[in-house]
Amino acid sequence: MTEDHAHFPPVDPYMTGLKGRCPRCGQGKLFDGMLKVAPRCNACGLDYSWVDAGDGPVVFVMLIVGAIITGMALWFEFNVHPPVWLHILLWGPISVAMVIVVQRLVKGLLISLQYKHKAGQGMIDRG
Repeated sequence: MTEDHAHFPPVDPYMTGLKGRCPRCGQGKLFDGMLKVAPRCNACGLDYSWVDAGDGPVVFVMLIVGAIITGMALWFEFNVHPPVWLHILLWGPISVAMVIVVQRLVKGLLISLQYKHKAGQGMIDRG
């Protein structure tokens, strides 16, 4: 991540990340679409080329949404006893919708925390 020498009031990384806002100014959009990170902030001009959320958000989302959907499906099965086709029609779309929404929240949060803590590529000093 390149050094940022701009002067902006500090923003809460948790709220800006969850809202999908710029981690520097808290005003501009972080995302260009649903999950694609924008090239730069439309308010302060911060270049987002340093952003690398990696696989972190995907892992969190798989674990969180998988546990929630499994719990809900088991509760539904034992209390309502629906046919299998109803499970397929119900849990497929709910899973996809939850994954997209939670993925955006977690990705925004991790990017905002990367900016706050100046996280960058890991390097080994061989000096």
